Amino acid sequence: MNTWLSNKWALSGTAGILLALSFPPVNLSFLSIPAFILFFKLIDECESYKQTAYYTYLGFLIWNLGATYWLMMASIGAGTAAILANSVLMTIPLALSLFFSRKFSSPFLVALLQASAWVSYEFLHHHWDLAWPWLAIGNAWSNHIGMIQYISITGHLGISFWVVFTAALATQTIKYKSKLLLNSSIASLLVLPLLSLIYFAVSELPSNHENVTRVAVIQPNHDSYEDYGGMSGAGEVLDSLFSITQKTRLENTELIVWPENAIDKPIFFNSYTSQRIADSARAWNTDFIVGTGLYTIYDEEPDLYRGLINGRPYNVFNSALYVENNGFKSRYDKANLVPIVERFPFLPFFSKIDVFGWIDWGRQAGFGQGNTPDMLEAETYSTPGLVCYDSVYPSWTRKFVTDGADFITIITNDGWWGNSSGHLQHFAYARLRAIEFDRWIVRSANNGTSGIIRPDGTIEQKTDYWIRTGFTSTIPNVQTSTLYARFGDWVSYLTLALTFLGLLIGRFRKAKAAVTSNE
Repeated sequence: MNTWLSNKWALSGTAGILLALSFPPVNLSFLSIPAFILFFKLIDECESYKQTAYYTYLGFLIWNLGATYWLMMASIGAGTAAILANSVLMTIPLALSLFFSRKFSSPFLVALLQASAWVSYEFLHHHWDLAWPWLAIGNAWSNHIGMIQYISITGHLGISFWVVFTAALATQTIKYKSKLLLNSSIASLLVLPLLSLIYFAVSELPSNHENVTRVAVIQPNHDSYEDYGGMSGAGEVLDSLFSITQKTRLENTELIVWPENAIDKPIFFNSYTSQRIADSARAWNTDFIVGTGLYTIYDEEPDLYRGLINGRPYNVFNSALYVENNGFKSRYDKANLVPIVERFPFLPFFSKIDVFGWIDWGRQAGFGQGNTPDMLEAETYSTPGLVCYDSVYPSWTRKFVTDGADFITIITNDGWWGNSSGHLQHFAYARLRAIEFDRWIVRSANNGTSGIIRPDGTIEQKTDYWIRTGFTSTIPNVQTSTLYARFGDWVSYLTLALTFLGLLIGRFRKAKAAVTSNE
């Protein structure tokens, strides 16, 4: 055992395996705590920041590969690059953890700063052009909803802080063999989950709601790897969608939800295809949310555009087309695009430094990027049509909730990943959004998993994967406001401040020691 604990490769590799097992669909989420204990034990064995990054990289690579191997099913090149690059970035907060353990003597302060460094990394990694929030530690706990009800206060990064702080305290306890540290570690481990479990047990969802929305969720199960799902064109795709919708909807259905890429080739906003949907909306007296690519034609030339149509510049957006029951159409353009796969990262920067115009960056860009939280504003309810990757960004989802969303609608196409862990993880993460914002979730996925999630994270309805189906449900309209909805990422900003102060004070201490030695 002692040999194993002193072997840096063994510590790193074991930590990576434990973290991979902590994520859905395995759901051994408690393993994330011993995994970080092993990482902190490893950095104590390292002699430099370079060595820390060198040895911890193996664990992070195993974690990324074990939990997100399915990325390579959509694109081998992009998936491999994402796994390799993300593993590198994860070594940074561990190098910061080594810095804090060297510069501060208080075990409590070291643990606090180490947890702050990790949460700061997760938060910052969610807010740049190479964002990848999929492996936030909090996501590992998405299927243990009873233990995480407190994220309605902290957001899901509160779970990340709890896991890493508990692990850091436990590491300090092992190091110093202090009874006070032991009791503190136990308290850190138990208090938040126990309070959440008590709240979950005693609270009840309201059984009677004055305002409800009757929805029909469609899972068409079109082949994601074939143009038009293997059909002849948009007309046949629409026929397929209307066929299953007609069988699913009820006379009093108010909203029909079709998934991302329901029409998997771009269409014009006022095309024949969109008009057919508008005609059905009027005939059925029903609103629609439809996932489709949408062309945008510009009157004036923008900085970046994909090409020309009839001499006018255009872009293509991955969008949700909103169609109201009177035929009025509006749209939401996906804001959080998958790096490389959907949009070339740091595009404005590269286009500006290319002063000679050697590359047509607009043509290389991929999808256009939306930037406004546009919702379907019906007479009796409001809801967004979050598109796929949007739904793993709570700070973006919060914009819709604070703008008055009565429930959250997610449209996605998880068929790119096959019957892998990817679609199971994506569905599970939607449960976090329900708890964070006290909102019902309506989820339509092309191949599955579609479903309805209650505000406490419990599952009301859920489809099987890779079947053609649809269902109806009655969704209560909710206008409550959680503390996380009101105050946003306060935990993240606090950890950023603590991390910055820790770095600043640590650097000052180093300089002071150098001056003293010279005297």
